[in-house]
Amino acid sequence: MRKSILSALLALSVSGVLQAAETDPQVVETITRQLMKVDARIPVESVVKAQMPGLYEVVLGTGEVLYADEQGEYFMLGQLYRLGDKEGFVNLTEEKLKAKRQALIAGVAAADRISFRPEGEVKATIAVFTDVDCPYCRKLHQEVPALNEMGIQVDYLAFPRGGQRSGAYAKMQSVWCAEPGQRAADMSTVKNGGSVEPRDCESPVMEQFELGQKVGVTGTPALVFPDGSLVPGYVPAGRLAQMLGIASE
Repeated sequence: MRKSILSALLALSVSGVLQAAETDPQVVETITRQLMKVDARIPVESVVKAQMPGLYEVVLGTGEVLYADEQGEYFMLGQLYRLGDKEGFVNLTEEKLKAKRQALIAGVAAADRISFRPEGEVKATIAVFTDVDCPYCRKLHQEVPALNEMGIQVDYLAFPRGGQRSGAYAKMQSVWCAEPGQRAADMSTVKNGGSVEPRDCESPVMEQFELGQKVGVTGTPALVFPDGSLVPGYVPAGRLAQMLGIASE
């Protein structure tokens, strides 16, 4: 189940940075002050005019998007759509989130990802938040060779569902702390039920876990497509290729 917005916010210890270049600073201050009445640690990342007149789009550091009136008296948590004559319903909230996910994933260094690359042309790259003990993550991993054959690169990011005290975290720490050239092989070993040498280092495992929460990951596997779309759960290789616009067998 998706965490409620309040429980997610209460888990945070710092406030985000306000980015309010696109709207009246007084409105930003008013809306932010109103949210602070709920909890002073609410991380307001930006407040800008929404595409719907009279509404303001409020992006939180948790990845949540709210809509508020100018006085910060009314708030709406949900999807905002625009109806166009040609395109029909357009999910404006999802478009905003897709752009945010793209930026967050782009910020992950290549050295911090465990990548399974095609031998030939890379036609698309998906980022996969994974837990090595997750059955459906293991099932998806069995599809990686087929994905590579179709030109799809798989970049793994860590998301130990039980957090830092879980057994999955210890395994993933060992994988990410291996030498760069060994990590992919160790990932496959662990996902196939084997064990690797215990290792400890200053790894990006928990940083990626927190990133996943900001992206909106609530379970594994969770796939982020090049356009920023978030696809939860296991999807067969052929279907993934179709969703990416790549013809499958």
